[in-house]
Amino acid sequence: MKSEFLDRLAVVTGASSGIGLALCTELLQRGARVLAMSRTLGGLEPLQQTYPEQLSWLSGDVTNADDLQRLCKRAAELGPVSYLVPNAGIAELACSLDLQAFDRQWAVNGAGALNTLSALRGELAKPASVVFIGTFLTRSTFPGLAAYIASKAALAAHARTLAVEFAPLDVRINMVSPGPTATAIWGTLGLTDDQLDEVAEGVTKRLLPGHFLESSAVANVILFQLSQGARGVYGQDWVVDNGYTVS
Repeated sequence: MKSEFLDRLAVVTGASSGIGLALCTELLQRGARVLAMSRTLGGLEPLQQTYPEQLSWLSGDVTNADDLQRLCKRAAELGPVSYLVPNAGIAELACSLDLQAFDRQWAVNGAGALNTLSALRGELAKPASVVFIGTFLTRSTFPGLAAYIASKAALAAHARTLAVEFAPLDVRINMVSPGPTATAIWGTLGLTDDQLDEVAEGVTKRLLPGHFLESSAVANVILFQLSQGARGVYGQDWVVDNGYTVS
């Protein structure tokens, strides 16, 4: 069966590791052309060697307006853009009253994602699909991550309204909210190895399969949201968390 992704252009930010890298891999395997942006090439290097005709990479930061304009220019050369996943994100442990921590995380998780869509809106195909990345923690909580959770919750509110506003343009907008996933973001929280082990043990007890998600499991849900299989889905936030929020 011919893949519906064949030869269509997908733009993915935060693409060099974790969920972004897994999504790029799945898209490339299905014949899509991928325009990936990240601060470093990272895990994209083997994909660039395997899919030289399909994968284009730009070094860039979603908080930098000039970088987003370069992304838009490249997308215009390759486009139109059928699929957009503003995946770039950061997490930082901080006091819940540290509003500067919120500003730092909103700049990437929220404003960065929204500005990515704003920069590329004129390059979107008809139809097109956009998937924002949220977090399962908007349905739960975690000490020290209030600013991170708030940045994702605010993005979710934007996504619901944007879904209504973009629907007449034949653009579907949704969100996927990953749960505990085995990605490098855990190592950026500033915890010691012992603290990370303790957190991982506590979290794992609430996961129904008894283990963290693989990035590919989240990527496959995003892939379905992007596809015509989800053509009736608008403004929804799908939680993929190995059962954390129901246990």
